[in-house]
Amino acid sequence: MNNTRKIVISVVGPSTRFLSGISYYTIRLCNALATQNAVHAILFRNMLPKRLFPGWKRIGKTDVSIGINSSVEVLEVLDWYNPFSWALGAKRLRSSDAVIFEWWTSSVVHMFLALLLLSGKKSKIFIEFHEVVDPLEYGILPLRMYARIMGRIIRRSASRFIVHSEHDRILIASQYKINPKCIAVIPHGLYDQYPILDKGQSKTILGVQNSFVILFFGLLRPYKGVSDLIRAFEKLPGTIQDNAILLIAGEAWEDLESLEIINNSPLANRIYLKNRYIADEDIPIFFSAADLLVLPYTRASQSGVAHIGIAYGLPILATKVGGLVESLGSYKGTKFVEPLDNNALIQGIMELYNTRAQERYEPPDEMRWDRIALKMREIMSN
Repeated sequence: MNNTRKIVISVVGPSTRFLSGISYYTIRLCNALATQNAVHAILFRNMLPKRLFPGWKRIGKTDVSIGINSSVEVLEVLDWYNPFSWALGAKRLRSSDAVIFEWWTSSVVHMFLALLLLSGKKSKIFIEFHEVVDPLEYGILPLRMYARIMGRIIRRSASRFIVHSEHDRILIASQYKINPKCIAVIPHGLYDQYPILDKGQSKTILGVQNSFVILFFGLLRPYKGVSDLIRAFEKLPGTIQDNAILLIAGEAWEDLESLEIINNSPLANRIYLKNRYIADEDIPIFFSAADLLVLPYTRASQSGVAHIGIAYGLPILATKVGGLVESLGSYKGTKFVEPLDNNALIQGIMELYNTRAQERYEPPDEMRWDRIALKMREIMSN
């Protein structure tokens, strides 16, 4: 592929009907690539039976903070149950020089395979992995086996594969029997589309004024380690507890244990739980109010929440799991602790409380979207 001419790139991923971090990644990638290339966004309209999605009541009803640029041709057409929609998507792929499939769940892999077969596989195919296997799917043997089998089938059609860390490169190579040399590592971009608000005013809006705000943000799922964070908060010195608020903002999908721990906690009055979907318009308030972002995960490939925190220049306390070590390693505001080690979590919070930064940390240049688009183009040209 000539590295100077404008090439046609199709990006296949979720639309904002099922709004998630992958939706935003798809938008930001399309916009970044479109500055130097012709880009088609081929999006999922219906990814799975609606009632199987825990947040099904808000599907198609959530506002978004950033949209796809007008220079990008958008085709929001793919339905999990409709082969005619796959044919429409495949028709668009035929006119592309390169196709990027955004992989984060095996529930859409049958559509990937159909698109490849119907398009004739004449384009260069790239699969960008955001997850090896979704944590929920991994816990269900038939789904885990389905993801592994389908992944090994579809990999035969791909030219290259893209991940966001060396850790994920090794996992993907093992899980789907891919030659590691065919897997490129490109950093995850920043989610910097949100405005930074006045910290004092944001705290007042949330009712946490004059407090050191420790933020956990995102869906509550067992592997996110929220229960560990609550127990660590309960064991902090009294001088910190009296001046700190643990702010947990996110919808509880599977993690009922953490809800029970909060209800029975002796510090329940210092734990502010916002158990709901956090709309895009509210995200700036939570991150602007925060003094510390904690990611106490027990496993992770990447974290979109971390890339919001970096954009806000927050100090981040994260566990040494998955790709977090690499993705956050170049960010000067990060402190790492071992996972499932509450003493280390306590010490980390204490240290960052006592040495809290007065200025925002700068995000690494490697996370800029123009850099990421350039690296994508280089891979496609080889």
